[in-house]
Amino acid sequence: MIEETLLEAAEKMEKAVEVAKEDFASIRTGRANPALYAKVMVEYYGSPTPLQQLASFQVSDARTILITPFDKTALRDIERALSDSEVGANPSNDGSVIRVVLPELTQERRKEYVKIVKGKGEDAKVSIRSIRRKAKESLDRLVKDGEVGEDDGARGEKELDGLTKQHTDSVDELVKRKEAELLEV
Repeated sequence: MIEETLLEAAEKMEKAVEVAKEDFASIRTGRANPALYAKVMVEYYGSPTPLQQLASFQVSDARTILITPFDKTALRDIERALSDSEVGANPSNDGSVIRVVLPELTQERRKEYVKIVKGKGEDAKVSIRSIRRKAKESLDRLVKDGEVGEDDGARGEKELDGLTKQHTDSVDELVKRKEAELLEV
């Protein structure tokens, strides 16, 4: 019972770390990267559709991304979604492809992005701690109901604390790496 609870908590914590990685990938660092548009949704025939399902991406140089829609009729919708996105770049189209030139990041903008990264990192750690709290409640319930002994419950709680620390540390490491990448000129 304890092992199942710990295994489930570990899986959920791992997912929280993965979500943090995906969130960090969508924050630009001055280099063109198709992952910047991973969360952009395009209104396509009345339903929101992920941009990556509607177009192919090509990085032509360090600050330029070429987006080629699979369906040319979606060009305007894609361009509108790109303009409304939080990436901070102005798309232009030539009738068949959309060219996005990312402006050079200013020091002020870099610091803003670092704040965003730290906020997303803190959100991930809050999520991990929430998972820990639920798992601890399950362990406490097992001890209270007499399904496991108090020693086993305490040992399970120590393992849970170790898992929590391991995953929050990995989020901290991701934040530190992304911050270094953002501040690199």
